Amino acid sequence: MVQGLYRLMIELTNGKFTSKVLKKFATSKVSHFIIPSFVKAYKINLLEMEKSLDEYPTLHDLFVRRLKVGARPNDQHPLSIVSPVDGVLEDIGEIKKTNEITVKGKNYSIAEMLGNEQVLAKYINGLYMILYLSPSHYHRIHSPVTGEIIGQWTLGRKSFPVNKWGLKYGHQTLSKNYRRITEIKHESGHVAVVKVGAMFVNSIEMVHEGGNIGKGEELAYFTFGSTVVLLFEKDTFDALSSIKTPKDISVGQKLGEIRAKQQKK
Repeated sequence: MVQGLYRLMIELTNGKFTSKVLKKFATSKVSHFIIPSFVKAYKINLLEMEKSLDEYPTLHDLFVRRLKVGARPNDQHPLSIVSPVDGVLEDIGEIKKTNEITVKGKNYSIAEMLGNEQVLAKYINGLYMILYLSPSHYHRIHSPVTGEIIGQWTLGRKSFPVNKWGLKYGHQTLSKNYRRITEIKHESGHVAVVKVGAMFVNSIEMVHEGGNIGKGEELAYFTFGSTVVLLFEKDTFDALSSIKTPKDISVGQKLGEIRAKQQKK
């Protein structure tokens, strides 16, 4: 019953007014009193958290918690691309020549998602991955590669649910929701990290400063559960053949490898 109430609160309320009310509550000291029941309902691992439970003054502080050093080790292979988040790998596939991806039987426009025709051209016939974060997950977002941030921009206004039901029945959530895009140039090409809001306008906070970023470095965080879409330039990335969806995945876990330049077609 408690879990159902939280899901209703977090996943089904997306209007501007209700979002503001819930955000005000989650950032208030009153919300501290429901933290124990929230942790229990979502089975949050207390042992990996940076602080003890009583050190989080609000529900919001718990949502954006950091983990203990070493809790999420990066795959050490020099060519590996790793998961930027804890979550569920919901889908993986090819970006069509029509600039669309098909997720849960629905087509989504990459052109609309990125909002930039020049950037779009790099990703036609490349690969995409969809990673969903529930309210139970660690909400900080890390870089999947070592490289140079060559662009960051923000699109969209409202945020609707992006869980599997939202993807199936929602109206173009991945392409229309509030989203912040980071494009990173690595040694063999480019990857776009599309951070899609699920609730609360402007719920994606950027934390990285500077142009260069290392694999596993913190990039941003979600205020609540949401989705990250990874877009890989054509002929630059080979996903692990063993990956089957849906799959639980953690920050730093290997998704595949950068394709060496001499192997490009």
